[in-house]
Amino acid sequence: MARFGLYLSLVISMLLTSCIPTKDLIYLQKNENSQTETTIGAVQAKPYRLQINDVLSITIKASDPKLVSIFNPSSNDATASKSETGLYFDGFTVDDHGNIRFPVLGEINVIGYTLEEVRARVEKQLLAEYFNKEANIFVTVKLAGFRYTINGEIGSPGTKSLFQEHVTIMEAIANAGDIAITGNRKAVTIMRKTPTGVEMHDIDLTDINVMKSPYFYLQPNDYVYIKPLKQKTWGTGKTGIESLGTIITLLSLATTTFLLLKR
Repeated sequence: MARFGLYLSLVISMLLTSCIPTKDLIYLQKNENSQTETTIGAVQAKPYRLQINDVLSITIKASDPKLVSIFNPSSNDATASKSETGLYFDGFTVDDHGNIRFPVLGEINVIGYTLEEVRARVEKQLLAEYFNKEANIFVTVKLAGFRYTINGEIGSPGTKSLFQEHVTIMEAIANAGDIAITGNRKAVTIMRKTPTGVEMHDIDLTDINVMKSPYFYLQPNDYVYIKPLKQKTWGTGKTGIESLGTIITLLSLATTTFLLLKR
């Protein structure tokens, strides 16, 4: 009887420690001490400053399209030129010296500049050297897709690209198939390149206050890593049913071994 009680205690303790609690799976939870209605002001995304190997899409328009045709990369297929592959070949890549080679204007240094600053520089040079204000030129500068890499306990790991200006960590995860049940939502690591090196920071996606973090908005070329929960390392199961099945199997094996040795 004492042995049965010991087995029962072992089963209960393993069930309690091996299952993944619901609170570890729910995103953006409010603090227990907070009011029912809480307004969280998300931090504003900082302007991205260009780095080596970034690819830019630069388009110049004017009242008369013929006036600016020489400045725009030509493509036989307009649709293909706007695709990720088309932008890679027809876009302007920042070289190892921080420059891009632009038709007619030549080399332009863009390393460390924001997209708006590059747009203003190109427009200013065009107006100073080739056009007057009556030409009504319109310059657009964008990244050729918002690229980031996500790995670990995620539905679809790999390098992703989104065609939008700003991307939050929640959007990036949703675009990659969501975090697996064995993924640690409380310690999502973000690695970010900066002019001084690489920054690493962990954020807790189960806490609603993560929206105040400067890492809530991703930067292009960020690397996101989802660590596994300790339950995956143990291999006892993700749910109570799976854990119970594992424990029953182990107890059956232990009982069989005991009876065989007792003979």
